[in-house]
Amino acid sequence: MLTKKLQSALNDQVNAELFSAYLYFSMSSWFKAQNLEGFASWLQVQAQEEVEHAMKIYGYLHDKGAAVELKQIEAPQKSWKSPLAAFEDAYKHEVYISGRINDLADLAVAEKDHSTNVFLHWFVEEQVEEEASALAVVEKLKLVATHPGGIYMLDREMASRGTEGE
Repeated sequence: MLTKKLQSALNDQVNAELFSAYLYFSMSSWFKAQNLEGFASWLQVQAQEEVEHAMKIYGYLHDKGAAVELKQIEAPQKSWKSPLAAFEDAYKHEVYISGRINDLADLAVAEKDHSTNVFLHWFVEEQVEEEASALAVVEKLKLVATHPGGIYMLDREMASRGTEGE
């Protein structure tokens, strides 16, 4: 059995993961409007991963006999001043989500819920990858900012996400 405190926190994380998906779908739409299909595709894959993260927690709550409480999802930002600004926001968001996951793991330890703590280890490790992935794009965007055609070349590279086994 999950404690009420842990059950509530996991439900809040389902909401946070679904908001992450909304945010990345919004970014993807913005990039499509800029005719940067590669960036749009990369972010769409990211959004779908966030839905999978939410469903993983959703399933865990059910497996533990806990109620799933779906909450309202806040509307995400709709536009950015540049591709770099969008990915800087994505990176900041992943750092925020990492903090939430770490807080959940701390709570599981405090509540002496070993199965939930073990369950959350996957998310802790996943967030290392999520942060590194977003930061890599930020760093590439900074590199190409002074090179004519750099955004075009990077957009082409971004389109390969999801086709290389990621």
